[in-house]
Formats: sequence, C-alpha cells, structure tokens
Amino acid sequence: MKNAIIMIAMLAFSTAVVKAQSTDSIDHRNTFAFGIKAGVNLSNVYDEEGEDFVADDRYGWVAGAFGTIPFGKLFGLQPEILYSQKGFKSSGTFLGATYELSRKTEFIDLPFFVAIKPIEYVTILVGPQFSFLLKQTDEFKSNNLTSTQIEEFDNSNLLKNIIGLSAGADINLDHFVIGVRFGGDLKKNDGDGNSSTPRYKNMWYQATVGYKF
Repeated sequence: MKNAIIMIAMLAFSTAVVKAQSTDSIDHRNTFAFGIKAGVNLSNVYDEEGEDFVADDRYGWVAGAFGTIPFGKLFGLQPEILYSQKGFKSSGTFLGATYELSRKTEFIDLPFFVAIKPIEYVTILVGPQFSFLLKQTDEFKSNNLTSTQIEEFDNSNLLKNIIGLSAGADINLDHFVIGVRFGGDLKKNDGDGNSSTPRYKNMWYQATVGYKF
C-alpha cells in the first residue's frame, strides 16, 4: 500500500508537470474553493516506549470535505474535516493458544494545513491535526472463542482530543484533486487542562481522490 501511494503520487505529479507545460489555463491558486474527497487509510500503531510490539497494518475508509483559503498564489491555508477509520491487527500465542486481535477505531479528524503552492497543479501541505475518537471495535479470536467489544465515546468536550501532525501533497487536475498524506499522533488532551503522551500512537498513510467546486 505504501508503495502504491508513492506510485500514485509520482504519476500524478508527472501528469501535473506535463499539464502545466502544455496548457495556458487560468491559474486558480488565488481562488477560494470548497471540495469533497474520499479514499483509503493504511494505519497501524507504534510503541512510544520503543519496546517490541508487532502489529499488522489495517485498511480503513476516509471521507470528508476541505476548503482552500489563499494568501496570494504561493501560500494559503487548507482546513479539512474527515471521517477516518484507523486501527491495527495483531496475532500471537498465549498459554499455548493462538489468537487474532483486530481493532478498528473511528475518528473525526480535523487537519489544519499550511499550503505551499509552487505551481498551480501541486500543493504541498503540512500542519497539526485534531482527532476525536467516536467508536472503537475490538474483535478477538482464539481457537473456538470469538468476542467483539464495541465502545462509543462522548465528544461533547472539544478540549478532549488527540493532537497529531500530518503532511502530504495534492495534485490539482482541473476540478479533480489527488491527495497523499502521512501522519501520526503526538499528544492526548484530557479536557481538563492536562495532556499525556500515549504509549501506543496511531500512524497512517492516506490516499484520496476529491472534487473541487
């Protein structure tokens, strides 16, 4: 999946460069715009304490909306709101019995990007991301035992969130936008003025296709 995302980015970038060299269309970098997007996440978790932790990647859906706020042709802001599935898969042996664990987490992600626009068809993005956990589903399988646990979360306190960092690029082809991202969690805010560094943090790669109005 990571190689596929890189190949998509290289193909889209090459297409954008060829298009930029072969057309005389209007430059839209200084225009406000709104768009929708959808795609796929490849996510996992990593151990903050650096101990051995083996987990497999998990695929999930991502979809949402974005806006572009220009400050001239070269710079701007790009806020987004996304429904994003993350998680991981793991397997092993405990007391002689093999097991499989699959965790799916559902988030509302709010990335707030600084946009750098060297040419009309390429936008480089980097910035913080605020994530609100909506639901967590754990599926556990071991021999003849299967268990599913679902937990939903209250997000009425907007200060209770996870702060992360995300970066990537958009390739703008007329109204269509091909986006690639990577990111990871940094801190968890408890909503009471305190924050913590979770031992296990989400990290993800993301590929989307969007339409800009």
